Amino acid sequence: MQPPFHAVSIVMIEDDEGHARLIERNIRRAGVNNEILPFRDGTSALEFLFGADGSGEVSSRRHLLILLDLNLPDMTGIDILERIKANPNTKRSPVVVLTTTDDSREIQRCYDLGANVYITKPVNYEGFSNAIRQLGLFFSVIQVPGNS
Repeated sequence: MQPPFHAVSIVMIEDDEGHARLIERNIRRAGVNNEILPFRDGTSALEFLFGADGSGEVSSRRHLLILLDLNLPDMTGIDILERIKANPNTKRSPVVVLTTTDDSREIQRCYDLGANVYITKPVNYEGFSNAIRQLGLFFSVIQVPGNS
């Protein structure tokens, strides 16, 4: 018999170590104890998501929620989002875009590509901290559906 819901791993793709620590701290503060898998660049995150063969088959049984920064050192978050949503093994994984960009065209593009939530990181620490706290509360009430 299958459990009613599966443990969800949070894939955090964020190159700024200070932001990554703040995100994790506030997720924990909201009572979310799910595993957080941090990646500092798109290449390593995509290797994890799509596996050595690039098929994404490795993620077909994983239950993932993806936190995605758009400004990464090796590729854009838009490219990563496109690849996640184009792959049949990862397209159902919810993607939360966390970025400093509040350009309305970029926000619309992310939603058009399948982002579930778009959060602008305020440049000041307090505003960013509040946005992440709200994200933690969001995590505490959602459950990611399985690909059964």
